[in-house]
Amino acid sequence: MSDLDQNPTAPRRGASASTVADAIVVPTFAPVPAGRPRRRYAVLGTGHRSGMYVGAITGDHADVAELVAWCDTNPGRMDFYDREVGTALGLDGPAGLPQYGPDDLERMIAEQRVDVVIVTTPDRLHAEHVARAQAAGADVVVEKPLTTTAEGSRTIAESVAATGRDIVMTFNYRYAPRNSTLREIIASGAIGRPTSVHFEWVLDTVHGADYFRRWHRERANSGSLLIHKSSHHFDLVNWWLDDTPVRVYASAHRDVYGDGHAEDRGPRPARGSEAEGDPWSLDLRRDRRLRELYLESEQHDGYVRDRDVFDAGIDIEDNVAVVVDYAGGATMTYSLNAHSPWEGYTVSINGTRGRVELRVVERGAIRVDGDGRVVLDPSATPDAVPVAASRPEGEQLLLQRHWEGAEEVAIPQGRGGHGGGDAILLMDVFRRDLRVGDDPLGRAAGFVDGVRAIAVGVAANRSLETGQAVLVDDLDLGTALTR
Repeated sequence: MSDLDQNPTAPRRGASASTVADAIVVPTFAPVPAGRPRRRYAVLGTGHRSGMYVGAITGDHADVAELVAWCDTNPGRMDFYDREVGTALGLDGPAGLPQYGPDDLERMIAEQRVDVVIVTTPDRLHAEHVARAQAAGADVVVEKPLTTTAEGSRTIAESVAATGRDIVMTFNYRYAPRNSTLREIIASGAIGRPTSVHFEWVLDTVHGADYFRRWHRERANSGSLLIHKSSHHFDLVNWWLDDTPVRVYASAHRDVYGDGHAEDRGPRPARGSEAEGDPWSLDLRRDRRLRELYLESEQHDGYVRDRDVFDAGIDIEDNVAVVVDYAGGATMTYSLNAHSPWEGYTVSINGTRGRVELRVVERGAIRVDGDGRVVLDPSATPDAVPVAASRPEGEQLLLQRHWEGAEEVAIPQGRGGHGGGDAILLMDVFRRDLRVGDDPLGRAAGFVDGVRAIAVGVAANRSLETGQAVLVDDLDLGTALTR
């Protein structure tokens, strides 16, 4: 699995993500029929997240998929991936794939005979790009979130109905063995009918802060963390419960990031790459991929990847709390914090016959080097300031039925990032027509799953505006969400 997909600020892959996954979590696929042509893929949006798909197409799935074009506003980023593909293919130089701007999306699909467009553009553009790609005759793979607004959801729903083209949502956390094992427990009836869910996710001051450096810091671009980040989490709960959200109430505020909270932080740099000894900053010069993708590509579009997290223009919250009622009768309490000293999540699900709890520590603490700079890869910086081992990285799943002691449930081994789910997800993305039998866990996600996930965030944003609980049916998302 290539590290092209790894956000350098996210926790590094740990023991839960090896190169060989347990057979129990990996779907079975038939061999590729002899002589079958590969599907032709184009990448629309060449930021760091597109690297997961580029690495997959040039690596494990090169026998069924072929990259044929790039589409982006920034030629520097397209050139970066073209060089990476050239290296992956064993060429002496760049791959030389044709490059297009977003205005020429339809022409690219026609000229390059594109079968599938992979959409990894900023969230606010997803609806437009999905609809245009489908109208031009291509299927779509789209990164989460599906879109950021009710209007965007209606646009995509109308496109799917008019074109009949396919959408694959890449909810990789479904494929993490810890999360799929939790779904198995609930589906088995071990805790009875789910009655309540408590879900807390904490992002640390490296990964969490990163959403306040990038385009995500503006609500118009990302829909706030309630949509960009939390759609992952809301999808998990929808999937775990096999249920549909019906009513949402939210409260949120910004307590750490932004220009209103910089007074006790000392003099602030204009950007992270100009900072010295500042743990809140990200120095693009210290990571080859970030340097080439962003710092050396700024000249083309002016996009600054390493903005100061305490400057003006930030209008998203760093603390959110949501209460969600589900059609089946369960209620979820959810919270997200983006300035925690450690990173991970805790889920507790109560049922009529018992309780199940999942606790995950993805990064137990943040390390700094001797110059006061955050260490992104501790394995490459052995002289970094050590941290206490009182919060070890790992995962634990506990099941306790009424009138019984708690039992720890074994979690199978995964493969790749996002809790061991990325590589397994990519099998479904690129080989799903070759899958042998149905997936009893129903991990593959489509258009309606994407709408269900954003429904909570869209309703939560409306609740923040009105101060009232919001009925999901009143959002008019363009499609029925009931199962």
